[in-house]
Amino acid sequence: MRRLIFLLSVASFSFIGLLSSATASFAQPRGDVQEQADGYQWPKDKAVLEKLDLWQDLKFGVLMHWGIYSVPGIIESWSICNEDWIRRPEGSSYEDYKRWYWGLSNEFNPVKFNPEQWADVFARAGMKYMIFTTKHHDGFCMFDSEYSDFGIAHGPFAGNPKKDVAKYVFEAFRTKGFMVGAYFSKPDWHHTGFWNPYYATPNRHPNYDVKKKPDWWQSYVQYTENQLKELTGGRYGKLDILWLDGGWITGDAVGINDILPQARKVSPGLICVDRTIKGPNENYQTPEQSIPEAQINHPWESCITLTDSWGWIPDAGFKSSRKVIGILAEITAKGGCLVLGVGPTPEGLIEDKAIEILDQIGEWLSRCGEAIYSTRTTDVYHDGKFWFTKSKDATAVYAIYAPQDGETIPSELSWKAHLPSNGKVILLNTGKTLKVTVKDGIAKVRLPKGLKQEPLAFKIYR
Repeated sequence: MRRLIFLLSVASFSFIGLLSSATASFAQPRGDVQEQADGYQWPKDKAVLEKLDLWQDLKFGVLMHWGIYSVPGIIESWSICNEDWIRRPEGSSYEDYKRWYWGLSNEFNPVKFNPEQWADVFARAGMKYMIFTTKHHDGFCMFDSEYSDFGIAHGPFAGNPKKDVAKYVFEAFRTKGFMVGAYFSKPDWHHTGFWNPYYATPNRHPNYDVKKKPDWWQSYVQYTENQLKELTGGRYGKLDILWLDGGWITGDAVGINDILPQARKVSPGLICVDRTIKGPNENYQTPEQSIPEAQINHPWESCITLTDSWGWIPDAGFKSSRKVIGILAEITAKGGCLVLGVGPTPEGLIEDKAIEILDQIGEWLSRCGEAIYSTRTTDVYHDGKFWFTKSKDATAVYAIYAPQDGETIPSELSWKAHLPSNGKVILLNTGKTLKVTVKDGIAKVRLPKGLKQEPLAFKIYR
């Protein structure tokens, strides 16, 4: 289930029957979510394999959705898609609503845009890679594309020296040592070669028969190829990840097989993520807002939001730092990475509540990150509330105890797998060595008094 919030408090929108502070649930069509392990093809390019191995060491990243939908604080793009799971304000006309939505481009003016603040916040959080939304399905460009006037560089922000937003975001994160990724939507609902205004808009797909209008379709294909070449051709520096969203359009359809070889001359080892399109261009898989039920031992990443939405929304409900750490521990034990969705505000900042939670996560990782970073899976990876990982060189095993929100950590813990060979473990939270009793295949450890109520990470001597 996907939780969506619509808060459309803008004077230019004439429909006042708003869902103020209301939250509605919608079933995301399953075609957009890939949780299965089958169908993965290992890349043949040695440089891509090496980059994937480095990426798998990082474990924790951030995915930033930011665009005109951030102005009123609503779901990214989807409210203009005419599908039956979408909810718009009662009494609204679809065409009027769509015109209002496109018109947000005239209001998006993030005068406090500060990518250095973003990079500082996410570095403190212990994140090691980033993915920035250069264009979502609505077609609004967060980079200065020469092929479109519908973008941040052509509205009220046009006079700002940082109008080529993506360039400055990538630079800020490279300076902090992040792997840098570009999110790009293959579907473009604003382009007339995809949604042509001659016809109504029935759903997310092209609104005409592409076989009957090949010139319309080719105009969209050429446009998309041109923008992908802009992003990957060197103008935005070396990229580590190209994250292609919108799985109802394949990368093949927009020329990715021709684009990638050239892109990898600029960015050797570039990881391509043609989401949910099984094949050689989906270098890692991406279950959305979910975690696979079992361990998967090829590259994958769960993309999960910090709040109820990918972009910024007012009065959001946040996951706690304990919850996020537990999610990260489970994903790591199952062989994946976590990219956490955090949306900047309309002004261009990371909001204080998000910073507070991210700082708590980063503080925990500064003490316990050894159990997360550069780890790999173990044969037995789960026991009750424990998640197990091992060091990349297999010399150490880690046990992460992940309690639920509000749960008090007991004075004694026990687990069945990965028993210590010398009766001792290190509690990474404190750095102290603890004695362990092992009897009948069960390890028990008594915890010291005064511990913080947080997930615990143990280093087990082999």
